[in-house]
Amino acid sequence: MGIVADVSTLIAEQGANILFMEVDPRDGVATVYLAADLGGKTEEEVFDALGRIPDLREIKFIDTLPQEMRENRFRVVLDNIRDGVISIDADGHVRTINRTARIVLGCENKDMIGRHVTDLKLPDHTILECLDGKAFNNVKKNLITDSGRFQYFATSHPILDSVGQVIGAVEICRDMQEIRKLARSISEPRQIGFSDFIGNTPAVKTVLTFAQRIAPTDSIVSICGESGTGKELLARAIHEASGRTGPFVPINCAALTESLLESELFGYVGGAFTGARKNGKPGLFETADNGTLFLDEVGEMARNCQARILRAIQENTVRRIGGAEEIPVHVRILTATHRDLNEMVRDGKFRRDLFYRINVLPVHIPPLRERLPDVPLFVEHFLFILAARVGEPVKPLSPEALDKMYRHDWPGNVRELKNVVERAAVLAAGDRITAADILFSHEMRLSANQSVAPAPAGPGSASPLRRLMGGYERRIVEETLKNAASVRKAARALGISHTALLNKMKKYGIMMGKG
Repeated sequence: MGIVADVSTLIAEQGANILFMEVDPRDGVATVYLAADLGGKTEEEVFDALGRIPDLREIKFIDTLPQEMRENRFRVVLDNIRDGVISIDADGHVRTINRTARIVLGCENKDMIGRHVTDLKLPDHTILECLDGKAFNNVKKNLITDSGRFQYFATSHPILDSVGQVIGAVEICRDMQEIRKLARSISEPRQIGFSDFIGNTPAVKTVLTFAQRIAPTDSIVSICGESGTGKELLARAIHEASGRTGPFVPINCAALTESLLESELFGYVGGAFTGARKNGKPGLFETADNGTLFLDEVGEMARNCQARILRAIQENTVRRIGGAEEIPVHVRILTATHRDLNEMVRDGKFRRDLFYRINVLPVHIPPLRERLPDVPLFVEHFLFILAARVGEPVKPLSPEALDKMYRHDWPGNVRELKNVVERAAVLAAGDRITAADILFSHEMRLSANQSVAPAPAGPGSASPLRRLMGGYERRIVEETLKNAASVRKAARALGISHTALLNKMKKYGIMMGKG
């Protein structure tokens, strides 16, 4: 305060007026920023007067005041936000309006700062109600302007000072079309890139690096790997990075009979067989024109169909069932299988010529048991998705639970891991997932003649699903105790501590005479 008083006195003595002053005390030194109307005095005269301040270390001109720099940064940030932002003071005068809001309201070239908010062409002025302490979240609004109709969600809140007094209000407007686009980008399963493929182990990085290199080419890619390793996910990522304008068209060759598979792949002309459409139907080769045809489980394809696939690949044409016309197609082929095609060729179950035709760029996705360091990444990913879906916080895994997952061989790979994580998140009663909540398929298996006892439910108890899962847990504990020599051995079999098992026995009222 002494410094401010000294500066103010000296400026007043020169007949100048202070327009702005900011003091930044730091490490025993005060930096004073000052803007003033010199009132006819020269800069040298004012500098000489200020030079009489005791302990003055330095005085100089600056181009921009700190407040101006902060305001400029704030303005740049606001103007690059795609949402409209408007703020008012306690009297309803506009204090902030960003570029998006100015464009939508048709006042891009007008200075609206200081004008009353009612001067803005808003559909309503509920922001003024926030000055009474009210708040509004995601209110749907429609605005008709000269440039068209604008639909948006408005969120309005009061602005409070340090003692809780309302000193203004802010309204944020989110374009409904942008929200729809964002929702589609999240929910659309086809828009999958290499960034969606989870894994940091060297084997996975090698696969992704190779796949990214070959994605822009037209060569056939053969993806092999056990069930549940993410073969289709990788195929979609390759298609997305290929730059092809056509669609990604998948088909599971193991899910259809030979005749149905042929009609799906090659289509048919009208009247080709009983039940055929009158005008015929194009096949998936035609549907995937200029795109990618993904033949999943290609090893399960019948040999007759293999011959037709080979001809289509070599000639880049297809002939519909019952037709004579050769239809040109420009399709990239990606295949996937969990079988050993080399062995199938030796056994005469897969055509040798087709094998060499599709085995141009083979890619092998390692099973989960060979990439166990990736397990925590998958767990975090699946828990985050589940928590977002149900609107609850993410529950972390205990070290014991993670250790139990490391010791599992994961025959179902990532697909099995996803199921285990979701089951554990439902079972977990506390604020974290324990080893007892990690249940694998063999632990969930119950005899057909055994009924599931519901878990005890207290006041305001859990959902029916949680009670049902509690019944599973109780039955598993009972079966394990029945076949174990002691409680300690049963705990080891379940992968939990002796104390944890005793607590579960107490919870479900299970008695055991052994130690």
